[in-house]
Amino acid sequence: MHKKGFYEKFIKRPQDFLCALLALIILSPLMIIIALLVKIKLKGPVIFKQERPGKNEKIFKLYKFRTMTNEKDSNGNLLPDEKRLTSFGKKLRSTSLDELPSLINILKGDMAVVGPRPLLVSYLPLYNETQKRRHEVLPGFTGYAQVNGRNLLTWQEKFEKDVYYVDHITFFGDWKIIFQTIGTVLSRKGISGTNSVTMEEFKGNLQDCEKNNIEENN
Repeated sequence: MHKKGFYEKFIKRPQDFLCALLALIILSPLMIIIALLVKIKLKGPVIFKQERPGKNEKIFKLYKFRTMTNEKDSNGNLLPDEKRLTSFGKKLRSTSLDELPSLINILKGDMAVVGPRPLLVSYLPLYNETQKRRHEVLPGFTGYAQVNGRNLLTWQEKFEKDVYYVDHITFFGDWKIIFQTIGTVLSRKGISGTNSVTMEEFKGNLQDCEKNNIEENN
C-alpha cells in the first residue's frame, strides 16, 4: 500500500496547481489558436471529453483537444482511429499539444503534473493486483513511463514503470520527469505504438492466464 512522504503530503499538490495555472496563463494564446483550428478543420466540438479512472479508481472527465473526425460507417459505428485521425490531428498529437486542456484537470484536482497516465475505464477489470496499484496516486499529465518509451513500451513494461513511480515519488524525481518530458515531446519519440497510430488496446494479462493454466494442469 502506498504511503505518502513529506513531499506528497505538503508540496506536490500546491506545486501542481501553481504549475498548471502558470502554464494555462502563458499558453492561453496558443490554446485559443489551436481551438479555432480544431473548430475549422474538424468541425464539431473543440474539446474531447472522456471518462477516465483517477486516484482510487474514482472516475473523472479528461479534457483534450479533439484530433479525430466523427466519421462513421454505414452501420453508424465510428471508423477505426487511423481512418479518423487527420494530418492536422497527427501534428497535434506529435507535439502533444492536444493534451493542453488536461491542465484544467490538474487545477480541478483530478490529475497531477506527474503520475501514471489515466487510461480507459474499460481496462479496470483487466488489471492484476500489482497493476491496480497505479491508481493509488493521482494520474499524471506526464509520467515515468512516458519519458521511458511512451507508446513503444509493452503494456507490461508500462505498468511496471507506473508502479515503480508510485513507490518512488520525490521532488527531484518529479522535476527530472518534467524536464525529460520536454525532451521527449521535442524529439517526438514513442508517439505511436508499433502496430497502431495510438497505443495498442490493453486486452488483459494473457501471459498471467497462460501461466495459471499451466500451473493448474501440472
